Amino acid sequence: MKYLITESKLEKVIFKYLDNQDFNLIENDESIYFAYSNDNESAEIRFDKEDGYCEINVKLIDRISVLFSLTRKESIDKICSWVESATGMDIGHFHAMYGINIYIQ
Repeated sequence: MKYLITESKLEKVIFKYLDNQDFNLIENDESIYFAYSNDNESAEIRFDKEDGYCEINVKLIDRISVLFSLTRKESIDKICSWVESATGMDIGHFHAMYGINIYIQ
């Protein structure tokens, strides 16, 4: 069965999906990490508070792309919007981390 989701509702659905990932926010002076547990050495997303730089694990980008039939660019835009919403800070630029983990410092 297929469902049609309007463009205006798509972001809300993606945000709800990301909210339900139960990411732990791990924060230090320079960065905010979105990881699956506090004990996890790697994160799916790292946001640099000083310059607005956001690193996103490509596996998360691909998961969003497949689930919501989006291009990688569209998925990155939605994830970045969610990070901005979650942190209350603007993203200056992003980098997709291909095949590696973002290690928490």
